[in-house]
Amino acid sequence: MTYEIYSHQQLKLKSIARLKQIYSEIGCTVEVSDKRCKDSWITAIAEYQTSKVQKLTFAAPDEQATAQAEFDSYITDQAQAVAPEPLRIVEISFDHHEYYADDKLVASISHDDNHLTQRWVVMVNDKEVFRANTLMRCDRFICTHYKDASLPVQEKEATPPTTENQIMAHIFNECQDYGFEILDDGIYNNNGVKLGQVGCTDGNWWVKEGSSDQQQYSNSVFDAVRSLSMVDTLPHTEAVDCEELLDCPFETLTALDWEMLREYAPVAESRELVTA
Repeated sequence: MTYEIYSHQQLKLKSIARLKQIYSEIGCTVEVSDKRCKDSWITAIAEYQTSKVQKLTFAAPDEQATAQAEFDSYITDQAQAVAPEPLRIVEISFDHHEYYADDKLVASISHDDNHLTQRWVVMVNDKEVFRANTLMRCDRFICTHYKDASLPVQEKEATPPTTENQIMAHIFNECQDYGFEILDDGIYNNNGVKLGQVGCTDGNWWVKEGSSDQQQYSNSVFDAVRSLSMVDTLPHTEAVDCEELLDCPFETLTALDWEMLREYAPVAESRELVTA
């Protein structure tokens, strides 16, 4: 409930009876020093009104701050509600990355070896839309313009990055850099030694070193093939299997091969013995 605010001049014109009535109406709690004196009633009423006005004045900024905080919270919630989901990045190889929103291709980053300075290129609809000297600048360009909806819309459907043909193409390209050969059962170096296998399952690249069946995950096909190049640097006696040495002509075995075979204990059922 609100009451009229009386000025000092207005109170001066009131009678003591009316001042007592006003005192009661506004719920004044200030003690009247002399109830027989008109000025005492005026002073009490004026002081009470002043205290109420000050409380309202002090309370206003707090209420405004609360309202502002509620408004800011609302804006934040709305922004989060309409903000696009983070893009999913698929690293096809060292020099090729694809950006997806859900399952839709948004853009890709490729590497242009023919450019001297700005070799990283953002592609949308097979057209160059941005070029920079670092991969991170291209990443920032895609994420920023996707967020504010200023990135060109990808019109064609994305080709699944894990199809068998694409996987083999990426593996072949990386193996070419090391001079490796891809056969049906794995990857071999130019000495005919099996280094292992590389593959991709559900978008995750993996590698099996040597004749091992243990599958280790890699960040990309580049890292997977590079790990096999490390195997290629191992000594010959550590890279081959003793079972393979048993099939080699004696004159081709080295002293280290003979030493390895001397310590080898074959499993009985691993090899069928043929007697004349």
